[in-house]
Amino acid sequence: MTAKTPEQSKTTMTDLVLPSETNPLNNLFGGELLARMDRAASIAARRHSRRIVVTASVNHVAFNRSVPLGSVVTIEAKVSRAFKTSMEVFLDVWIEDRESGERTQANEAIYTFVAVDETGRPVSIPELTPETSLEKTRFEGALRRKQLSLVLAGKMKANDATELKALFE
Repeated sequence: MTAKTPEQSKTTMTDLVLPSETNPLNNLFGGELLARMDRAASIAARRHSRRIVVTASVNHVAFNRSVPLGSVVTIEAKVSRAFKTSMEVFLDVWIEDRESGERTQANEAIYTFVAVDETGRPVSIPELTPETSLEKTRFEGALRRKQLSLVLAGKMKANDATELKALFE
């Protein structure tokens, strides 16, 4: 399998926030944003793996800014690291000012997907070769984030989390 770059998985989704998608404060429901991010991330994961993908976990979500009614929202998703059958997808959420057109980062998230065959069994995926400094930073942190998730889920012993231990040595 030939390694791929994060850029090859890049997925950009742009949409408008409508009244039926907002809370009583006229801001986008968090769950609506999560669903949009899940769709963008799944497309990025599928582009990388060229397989059916399933959401394994939502590892991190930061709702840093509310997204007001009428906003143009852009979600950018890229695979940040590929493991044997799973991949981490990093998402950046931008809102566009209605008058100036200036984009501001509103939120970010990290999802994990697993590539599967038609029977739902995990399958191997291509490696990832980061190119930009941001891609390299996200790639390097992905193993620590994966180990932390596994430790917190009780699927890995803390003593086996070598990348996490290295932070404190």
